[in-house]
Amino acid sequence: MRPFPKILAVFLAALATTSVPFAAGLPAWAFPQAAPGGGGPKPPPDDGSAKHVPDSTVALTKQQIAAHGPTIPDWHPEDHPPLPDIVGHGREPAVFACGYCHTPTGAGRPENTSLAGLTPDYIKQQVRAFKEGKRPGSDPKRGPQLAMIVDAKALTDAELDQAAAYFSSIPPASFVKVVETDMVPKTYVAGNILAKSPAGGTEPIGNRIVEVPEELARFDLRDARTPYIAYVPVGSIQKGAALVVTGGGGKFPLCAICHGADLHGLGDIPRLAGRSPSYLMRQLYDIKNGGRKDLNAILMKGVVDNLTDDDMLNLVAYIASCRP
Repeated sequence: MRPFPKILAVFLAALATTSVPFAAGLPAWAFPQAAPGGGGPKPPPDDGSAKHVPDSTVALTKQQIAAHGPTIPDWHPEDHPPLPDIVGHGREPAVFACGYCHTPTGAGRPENTSLAGLTPDYIKQQVRAFKEGKRPGSDPKRGPQLAMIVDAKALTDAELDQAAAYFSSIPPASFVKVVETDMVPKTYVAGNILAKSPAGGTEPIGNRIVEVPEELARFDLRDARTPYIAYVPVGSIQKGAALVVTGGGGKFPLCAICHGADLHGLGDIPRLAGRSPSYLMRQLYDIKNGGRKDLNAILMKGVVDNLTDDDMLNLVAYIASCRP
């Protein structure tokens, strides 16, 4: 592994100086945060062996998968065009490779977002919003948010142009299966996501969504095709669909007016369909609590202010179940 003292120092400085208050009542399932000292099982020691994922001929060691390697883990190079340097290699120590967190195909993961198929202008707008302090997030200590702010501030205009054009060129795909249920697997916080407890067991779902990778080992290997299950309360999909179709009985404008009839987006208004429900919920909370102040969030603020927590949960359950 190669050291990256500069980016680490900037990241820690951002963590120490952020002034955004932690909003009371944030849903822990959408903003998972590990307890001090961890709390989950420790991974087995690295034996140096090559790792594999399904439907891939690529073999990588854990050191090659690590964040500070010379290139990002790319298990399915046939799924995307050639990687621009900023996406595949980054510019360390100042900028992480975009494809490390968002994956080489831009599919994203529950702790960040899917970039595939978004317009170049929208991607650039949002990166600039991070750079200008307009997307601090509702949780001032959330690692992925802080890392994105650090990278956005260091990106050059040319690098941003390359990354935006690249991710925009890839058709979106969703790997989230939404399942309605009363009982869910017991979970723990693994990094910035929820994962099934290795001890097994179930518990009532309550008023939450539980989004987990089907195979944590595959997630840890950063396979862009990792499948996820989002367990949602029984009836939430139908309730969410009714909100989308009726605007909550007139409480807010119809989603389709801006995001398209199929929620696939319109121009620089982003696609919603098939996204991670954890990500979608964070965006609604960020907009409502002032953690997002970009132009899109300003336009959405009047809508989100009229949503209850139940409305938001039902909306994201339905939207995540739609195909991208």
